[in-house]
Amino acid sequence: MVLTVSTPHPLGSRLPDHTLTRPEGGEVSLGSLVGPKGLLLAVTCNHCPYAKAVWPRVVRLAGEARAWGVATVAVNPNLNPDYPEDSLDGMREAIRRWGIPFPYLADEDQSLARALGAVCTPEFFLYDAGRALVYHGRLDDHWQDESRVTRQELREAVLALVEGRPVPSDQKPAMGCSIKWVSG
Repeated sequence: MVLTVSTPHPLGSRLPDHTLTRPEGGEVSLGSLVGPKGLLLAVTCNHCPYAKAVWPRVVRLAGEARAWGVATVAVNPNLNPDYPEDSLDGMREAIRRWGIPFPYLADEDQSLARALGAVCTPEFFLYDAGRALVYHGRLDDHWQDESRVTRQELREAVLALVEGRPVPSDQKPAMGCSIKWVSG
């Protein structure tokens, strides 16, 4: 596990409209998933201890966000043959294991991760209904132990968005495992 910290991505950046693969088959356009108030996009995977630790929290936040009009999508850029747990089969198992109720899609050619400037898993991007980036960073202030969380920055950003308040500008970078880039 190589700890990697996300790099800033300019707020206001537009949501790239990529076509991604469903692990159960078929494709979906990312742009078609934006909810009435916005879209929470998690770049994540199955093997990374950082991602594993926060999956249950992401699922809970997605339920709240859905009720507030913000859709959620998780995207796995780690379909690297050296990481079989992150394969399409592994994604189907993760959906069952964590009860993921929102689309968990494969970025098979890693083009979305590159367009986003994503570098680690998990890394979070929040877009408003107009598809402009309003938050980029971590889920909360303690990835390893949920009982020690004192700031739920991503949840605070989602609430600000849906309530029409400015999203806090003090956005801490995400940290996690590096994306497993496939060369060539």
